[in-house]
Amino acid sequence: MPRLARRLLACATATTLWAGVLGAAAVTTAVVTTAPPAAALDNGLALTPPMGFNDWNAFGCNVDEQLIEQTADYFVSSGLKAAGYTYVNIDDCWMTHSRDAEGRLVPDPVKFPDGIKGTADYVHSKGLKLGIYEDAGTATCAGYPGSLGHESTDARSFADWGVDYLKYDNCNNQSDGSRQDYVNRYTAMRDALAATGRPILFSLCEWGVQNPWEWAGPIGNSWRTTGDINDSWSSMLDIAKANMPLADAAGPGHWNDPDMLEVGNGGMTDTEYRTHFSLWSMMDSPLLIGTDLRKATPATLAILGNKDVIALDQDPLGKQATVLSSDDGRYVLTKPLAGGDRAVALFNSTDRAQRIATTATAAGLPKRGSYAVRDLWQHADRQSAGSLAATVPAHGTVVLRVSAAPAAGAKALLDPPLVDTGVTGGPDHIEPGTSADVDTYVTDLGSLPATRVAVHLDAPAGWTVTPRGGTTAIVLPRGKTLTTPWKVTVPAGTRPGTYALSGTVGYRGPVGGVVTVPLAGGVTVLVPPPSGTSQLSDLDWTSATNGWGPVERDQSNGETAAGDGHPITIGGTVFAKGLGTNAPSTITYYLGGKCSALTTTVGVDDEKDGRGTVEFLVVADGTTVADSGVLTDASGPKQLQAALAGVQNVQLVVTDGGDGNDSDHADWANPQITCA
Repeated sequence: MPRLARRLLACATATTLWAGVLGAAAVTTAVVTTAPPAAALDNGLALTPPMGFNDWNAFGCNVDEQLIEQTADYFVSSGLKAAGYTYVNIDDCWMTHSRDAEGRLVPDPVKFPDGIKGTADYVHSKGLKLGIYEDAGTATCAGYPGSLGHESTDARSFADWGVDYLKYDNCNNQSDGSRQDYVNRYTAMRDALAATGRPILFSLCEWGVQNPWEWAGPIGNSWRTTGDINDSWSSMLDIAKANMPLADAAGPGHWNDPDMLEVGNGGMTDTEYRTHFSLWSMMDSPLLIGTDLRKATPATLAILGNKDVIALDQDPLGKQATVLSSDDGRYVLTKPLAGGDRAVALFNSTDRAQRIATTATAAGLPKRGSYAVRDLWQHADRQSAGSLAATVPAHGTVVLRVSAAPAAGAKALLDPPLVDTGVTGGPDHIEPGTSADVDTYVTDLGSLPATRVAVHLDAPAGWTVTPRGGTTAIVLPRGKTLTTPWKVTVPAGTRPGTYALSGTVGYRGPVGGVVTVPLAGGVTVLVPPPSGTSQLSDLDWTSATNGWGPVERDQSNGETAAGDGHPITIGGTVFAKGLGTNAPSTITYYLGGKCSALTTTVGVDDEKDGRGTVEFLVVADGTTVADSGVLTDASGPKQLQAALAGVQNVQLVVTDGGDGNDSDHADWANPQITCA
């Protein structure tokens, strides 16, 4: 239910600011921490971040008893329960639209024929816990009865039914906008839950409006720090960036909550989902699965069930990771762990493979001659002399657990050395039908040499890749690098985009057999538009990010799957050609200095029935050359023109107009570009 899924963002993103970045999502969220975090709620719950399932991201209002019970069954049969997932949570739409004669909430008898108590009893029989949803307003976000003014009655119902977890939302809140009102409404439910005598984990969902990390510690066990997530890279990245600075507020019993997991829902790649799961675990976030587990792929289950990464989230020290560096989209996060280890995440937020490096001492460990390093996605043990580095794929994350303990260091000397591998060099881009040179490198980061090193590089089908130097080394001493140049030929007709160059490096350590590690890199293929005037919707873009669903060609944005939009319509005029987006959105085209002008008609699509506030920008090589100003549905169509002589890259950018991206269906109608 996309309309409901976007329910929170209308109120939650007044702090969202736009900043253009070539070839990447252009959104960051301003976060201000002006007060120290409050003490934790003393109810003995959530000593580590809660783990479980919530139905909203995958099902919206389509929740019922069968789904919840089948999910509980699957937790047990799949091993997810053994991995730590405990809560099976029901979101909105579980009740009828009216309270009973005594003012109590009534579970929908069609969806929950055994009532919430019957569902809770079933979940409890599996050794799991049940969560439920309500709202600190007069109605829930989907229009069902809210708990404002009914806190004691509703808390007693939850306790009588055997509920273990309450997600408490913020729609229809009747607030005067003050922080004190927020504190009062959420405190009322906290006190009502406590009065029942039943331990119920209390999850505040006020969307970060009043900086809950500053005041919610003694009220709830977790608090949402942002608006709703959606199943897109840009949404996940924006939320992660907003949550990263809040580490000081989190700890046992009180956690920052950047919203539920989207892993497995199909809007991101497995590489991006591994990043999503890695960042949430490093940030001590609640890990609430938001996909249909009955249809989950082996890759999805491998991500959700990675016990090495889960152990970071569930570490009893309860220290959220902090950002050590974030240069040019290359993030290093470090997290202290119980027992003295450190977790280090090398996170590449950019659209191309990047080398990211730090050291064990920079991550907070004492100086040692050797460190034990475990790669938590490769599930491999290595040893390092202190350097920690990798070439990380676009949108990827490498997660390492590093130990300086003397016993670990001694054991590590028997492990293969950690090596830094990757593809580097080459031009900014290659045009189809041409060749370019790239380099592979292998650097020994261990205390001992790597031996019998062999490098193999692959390219996409139809390409050719040929070594122009040595690909092997009998011995690679500590700190030394084997570099191999390669000629890469891109066949004619290749479409624009960034293409992975992958491969492997095989080597031996002091004991054992051959170790194989991946190579990561890529090249960008770009094609300038043809001569004459072309419709941009007929051309291939270099990259595209979108707030909800994919960018659509020649139709409006439908919020979810490709092709689910409608004819582009602005102010009653229907356009056959164009690009349908949803703020925030950035579409990048390569021009190669061969084009002169762009013309287009822009506006909010009529399908939003008067809602939506957006701003359209044309950005040429980083400079804004056309700006629509803030437009609403009532503004109707507006003409934009931009001069593009000599421009290498142009971006079509849509921002949310400063009021959140609810209903922000933004059309670039009839966008034409003229090239020599």
